[in-house]
Amino acid sequence: MTAIYVDADACPVKAEVERVGTRHNAKIYVVSNGGLRPSQNPLVENVIVPEGPDVADMWIADRAKTGDVVITGDIPLAAKCVEAGARVLKHNGEALTAANIGNVLATRDLMADLRAADPFRQGGGKGFTKADRSRFLDALERELRAAKR
Repeated sequence: MTAIYVDADACPVKAEVERVGTRHNAKIYVVSNGGLRPSQNPLVENVIVPEGPDVADMWIADRAKTGDVVITGDIPLAAKCVEAGARVLKHNGEALTAANIGNVLATRDLMADLRAADPFRQGGGKGFTKADRSRFLDALERELRAAKR
């Protein structure tokens, strides 16, 4: 059975994951440090991990495997999950795969270096849009169908 792992802290698409995952009868693990309203959906399991850096990421990385789908904006977590064979989606619907994760990691590291070198380059990036949400829904549907094959 396909499982969906959601890195839920600051995830803007939890409701969409639940809607699409339920349609596919997939077990959904919503992993966070707490503070989220639990879902009444029997397919959704809210996992509360202890406070600490990357504890939720480690919980997901230890469990995600081939045939699972991981939803995260955390690039190092995505890399671990891709390596384990899981399908990974960012919140905007961008798929992270073995073919592109190296470039995405390198870009992330470069941008972190640039921000560290220039205290005035501290922007938070683009905001989350309706188009991002729509792309995500379409991408999650595709990934779940592919994971079932």
